[in-house]
Amino acid sequence: MAKELEGLAAIARLLAASSDLDEVLGPVLRVLGEELGLHRVALCRVDADAGEVLIEAAHGLTPAEIRRGRYRVGEGVIGEVAATGQPARVPRISRDARYLNRTGAIDADQELGYVCVPVVHGERVIGVLAAYRPSGHASRLRSDVHRLTLVATLLIPAMVQSSARAPNPTTATGHAARTMIGRSKEIRQVFTLVTQVADSPTTVLLRGESGTGKELVAKALHEDSPRRRGPMVKVNCAALPESVIESELFGHERGAFTGAVAQRRGRFELADGGTIFLDEIGDLSPATQIKLLRVLQERELQRVGSNQTVRVDVRIIAATSRPLEEMVQQDTFRKDLYYRLNVFPIHLPALRERRADVVLLADHFVEVFNRSHGRSVRRLSTPVIDMLMAYHWPGNVRELENCMERAVLLARDDVIHGHHLPPSLQTAEASDTGVRGGLKGQLESVERELVLDALKSARGNMAEAARQLQITERIMGLRVAKYGIQPLQFRDPTKM
Repeated sequence: MAKELEGLAAIARLLAASSDLDEVLGPVLRVLGEELGLHRVALCRVDADAGEVLIEAAHGLTPAEIRRGRYRVGEGVIGEVAATGQPARVPRISRDARYLNRTGAIDADQELGYVCVPVVHGERVIGVLAAYRPSGHASRLRSDVHRLTLVATLLIPAMVQSSARAPNPTTATGHAARTMIGRSKEIRQVFTLVTQVADSPTTVLLRGESGTGKELVAKALHEDSPRRRGPMVKVNCAALPESVIESELFGHERGAFTGAVAQRRGRFELADGGTIFLDEIGDLSPATQIKLLRVLQERELQRVGSNQTVRVDVRIIAATSRPLEEMVQQDTFRKDLYYRLNVFPIHLPALRERRADVVLLADHFVEVFNRSHGRSVRRLSTPVIDMLMAYHWPGNVRELENCMERAVLLARDDVIHGHHLPPSLQTAEASDTGVRGGLKGQLESVERELVLDALKSARGNMAEAARQLQITERIMGLRVAKYGIQPLQFRDPTKM
């Protein structure tokens, strides 16, 4: 009982500290699951216009399972609660026909209890909070109703505030909804911009650090556009040598240069009727920038070695991780090209700016690598979640993906533990490398290392080492004696 009260108090503090549903929902559901002994806790949102109930977020469900959690109002246990506004208790899901198991997260004949409570604002049901309880504790379902009802009441302000925001990518439709993982306000803003510009021919400039998913967004823009049946051609401008990039982009005629034994169509011609994605466009040379400007302005080009003009119908999506504005000021990127590209900019946030999505993305990658490597990892341990949230992710989503693939390969049971993560993510507690010996011992260790480095650089010459460290030769002698260092070991044997 004390642990449960502590858990409810923790939830109250979380919701009192922030009314942003994106920030607090994950921690709230995790506390419900881990502190109150519930399994696979899920918050569903009721879409009254569509007559549907969709899982907003969950603890213990993968992103794919969350996306499968869709019910008509009145359908199944969750739909019934959404329709009536009354809580429901199912002592054994295997014996109740109302239980539909849409997520596929568990076996339908598994001996579990199930409880759902409505989230009611005014006279309207805006959500459903649902959780499982091991069947051996089914008698506690009545108490679970009271606990979940209390939490549902606390969630009302945050749910009402978030209802006016952009649709959640995990519940909306379209290619972007199926591929963009996240529910943070930062990724919601990206999703909104993508849906607004996808069906137009407008040039889009994707900005953001390496590894933030610019190519994924470009693909979503293409797949949700009227050009989806046409080709999508990808060009990594940074990977193409200056000597061949013009030929790659615009094509060439036979005999245009040594080795041009046949006519070749360039990437722009291959993308005719579709989309061309120019990645790392900030790496283009000034000469290529001039030729690209004409294509953007006139939608026509000339192959290398030809005077014939070729018209192309392409939608241009460019991406860069470089500061184009600074490059324009430094005259390394053409100002007119910059303004041609910067018609509809979309900034992709770094992973450290969207921490609410870290665990959701990690769960997604675990599911992906379970399938590709034939593993059966089911969850992340609490220390792992803490480590993922505390890390600064300089490599962004790509680094997280690599970390989770490593962890899935190392895991020998159905749980990922802290020691499965790379050393760069390890905390002092997880890696058992906490400070030992107090401050004095740590300072002496650093001092000894500096003295050794200086002596090594000075080839054992104590006077030279003292000058490098900006100390007197007397102090150097004292430090050498204190740490038992033998300067002769650093002498050059050829000069002895």
